Order: sequence, then structure tokens, then C-alpha cells
Amino acid sequence: MAIAIACSAFGLALPGSSPSAHAADPKPGASFQAGAATSNISPWLGMSINGNMHDGKATHIHDELHARALVLDDGKTKLAIIVCDSCMIPREVITDAKRLIRERSKLEPDHVLISATHAHSCPTAGSVFQSDPDPEYLKFLAVRIADAVQRAVNNLEPAKIGWGAGKNAEQVFNRRWKMKPGTIPADPFGKTTDRVRMNPGIANPNLVEPAGPIDPEVPIVSVRSAQGRPIALLANYSLHYVGGVGAGHASADYYGAFADRTKDLLEGDRLDPPFVAMMSNGTSGDINNINFREAHPPAPPYGRINLVANELATEAVRVAQALEYHDDLTLDARAADLKLGVRQPNPEELAAAEATLASAKKGADLNTVPELYARESILLSKYPKQVDVNVQALRIGGLVIVAIPCEVFVEIGLKLKAESPIKPAFTIELANGYNGYLPTKEQHELGGYETWRARSSYLEVDAASKITTKALDLLQELEKAR
Repeated sequence: MAIAIACSAFGLALPGSSPSAHAADPKPGASFQAGAATSNISPWLGMSINGNMHDGKATHIHDELHARALVLDDGKTKLAIIVCDSCMIPREVITDAKRLIRERSKLEPDHVLISATHAHSCPTAGSVFQSDPDPEYLKFLAVRIADAVQRAVNNLEPAKIGWGAGKNAEQVFNRRWKMKPGTIPADPFGKTTDRVRMNPGIANPNLVEPAGPIDPEVPIVSVRSAQGRPIALLANYSLHYVGGVGAGHASADYYGAFADRTKDLLEGDRLDPPFVAMMSNGTSGDINNINFREAHPPAPPYGRINLVANELATEAVRVAQALEYHDDLTLDARAADLKLGVRQPNPEELAAAEATLASAKKGADLNTVPELYARESILLSKYPKQVDVNVQALRIGGLVIVAIPCEVFVEIGLKLKAESPIKPAFTIELANGYNGYLPTKEQHELGGYETWRARSSYLEVDAASKITTKALDLLQELEKAR
């Protein structure tokens, strides 16, 4: 029943029923075109891998990493969506990539959405905790993203497009938990005010309840040639990442495995032009793949990755095969920068951080959480008082996609889906930059890792409400312009 409801909400037909047409904007002729392509963005060995508080180094490439691009053209407007196998991509790299895309492919920056998957086994592109990027890789990354877009433009051909959503509630769990009184450790700054704990341990007897919901939807956008050959499939799921890769391995995590499995299921291997599947990250700032109530069976490296990828690819293909496809729709985009405050340490907090670092054991790495956050406080003290945060919205016929450059809490994504004036809607996080975690004000009050002040969480407490308001404003603009 839940699947039927989700499918109905996205206007797709279940197998065995009559497909219903999506809301689309008709126009004379059928001039809709689409093209897709990938570029390899794998690191060289020895490069930094981020996603943890201690830096890692790539000693092996388990599976190649890619920038996966989809370009859509309604005859008047072009949109590009790029999903990169990266933990996060800073705004500076995004700006360089969009400049190259504009020069080469003639797409306006506001019409280009560039996102990171947030796999924790990819080369460092953004400085966080003790990982810093190789400047040469950042130049390479921007060029390769632009290459993927130009190759997709080169592959443009008459096409049809459909969208819908499936569901998988078995692979997403809220990772923030309310705990029994007195069982939450002090935060890195020595305070005992946290009321939730991130990743509290499987079957922990002190668990009370999750601090937030999940979003089990699997939205997809499926594109076929005029003759029915699969061109691309873009999916979205609100799951932080899976993990469980080999030591020192660079890997695209389940996002890459999803792309491979989807290609298998659609018999899209060795097509010309190549079929491109991509999984974007939804709103997963507080979501992971761990059931803290009950442990799942132990798995070898890549075991959980392949399980999750197979389940989601199977669901995405089921939805894609039931869709009605259109070639009579229009495209549009809006974007805006918000100036948001930075949570900087006050003079007393800065002095305490400096004292903590002064007493730290000298060596290549900092070893304790208080030391790590003391360093983060000092680095944040050098940030400007405000930063620009980009919010974007794309419209594809009667579907809208919001893009936010943060690790967005799932409640925000659910609110945008519910309140968007155009439905269906979904959000791609870690898009067009990186501005850390985005908890709601209520989640800030509960505390926990995602709220601890660092370069991974530094926006003002009201940032979520301001970003949500701006996103809804952009969606309203898209609705009025239809």
C-alpha cells in the first residue's frame, strides 16, 4: 500500500495499470533533446581521502570514480545535472567548473547543478578536519566536470523523459538518538548539554528513540531516446553513504554500484552513446544505513554496498519501466545566494581552544576529539562573519528539484516536498558548494555531533529556516513563470 501511495503521488503507473500523464507544459512540436556522459575523476594513489576525523591515503582504486552528467534541452532552455563521486566539493571548484561549462557549452551557471554524492572513500576536495586537498586535483576535477557536460551536449538527441518515485524504507535509519538521562558523554568543548547522540552503538541499552524521521522515497528521472533506447536515469535517496570499503580503497560506494547495477538491469551496457545512471544524495544529514535497534549480519568489504545498490537499482528500474514518457515539456531554473552568519568562537572559547592545542602531543595528527575541535575553532575564527550560500531550483516539466550546498537534515527535505507549489519535488544536497551540516533550529537545540561547531557545521542556527524559505520562494517563481 505504501508503494502505491508513493507512486500515485508522483503520477506514475504501477505495473498492470494504465499510466497517467504527468503534468507537463505543452508546446508546438517535439523538440526535446537529452544527452548524457561521464568523465573519470579517480585520484592518483597516495592522495588524501576524507570523510573521517583522521586523514586517509588512497593505496588502491577499487572502482573508478566519475562525474556523471545529464543535459536536457527543450529547444529554448538547457539544464545540466552533474553528480560527482566525491565527499564534498567546495564552492571554488564549482565556480571554476561552471565557468568552463559556460565558456565551452554555453549553459548559464544558474542552469547547472553540480553535486557530490558524499561517499567517504573519495579523494579530498574540501578541507575538513585533518584532510586537505591536492590543489592539482581540484583543477583536474573542475576540468573533468566541464568535460562531462560538454560530452553530454555532444550526445544530445531527440528524447523523451518521465519521472516518478518508488520506495525503500529498509535501508535508511535516523542516526541521531535520544538516550536515557545521564548516558550522553560531554561534547568536545566539555559541555554536557547534548540531548541526542549520533551513532550511539548498535543495541545500546540506553537507546530511547530516534530524534527525527526518515525519507524512504526513491525519486527517479528516466530519459530515453525517441526510439526507446535508454539514455540516462537519475535517482535520489536520502542516505548518507554505506561504507565498508577496503582499507585505503578509493571507491564510489553504493552510488557507483547503483550506476553499474542499473545499467545491467536495463541492458544498457555498451550502447552508443553509453547509457548513464546516477544516484544523487537526498537530504541525509542525519540518516545512515545502520539499524541501531538490531545489528544486521556481518558483511565482507563492499557487501552492504552491493546489497543497498541492488535493492535501489531494482526499485528504480521498476519505476522507470512503468512511466509514461514525454517530449512536449519545458525547462526552467532559478538560483540565489543567501548571506548567512558563521558560528564563530567567542574570545573565551578561542582562548580555551588555543590552550588545548598548546598542550596537545606534538606529532603529525591530533588524536583526541577535543584537540580536533580546538583546531576547528581556531580555523573558524579566521572565517568571515558571513558566507554566501547558493540555493537553486530546477523545473523539468511538472517536476522540480531543489539544490542545497549542505548536509541537509531529512526534515527539511520532507518539508520542501510537502510545501512545494509544484509537485513532485525532491532535493539534491551537497550541490553547488559545501557549507557543512544543516540541522533545523529544533535539532540544534538537541545538540549532538552534527551541531558541534567546526568547518563541517558552522552556519548560523537559523540557517535551515532561511534556506527553506528561499527554496520555496524560488519554487514559487518557477510556478508563476510556467
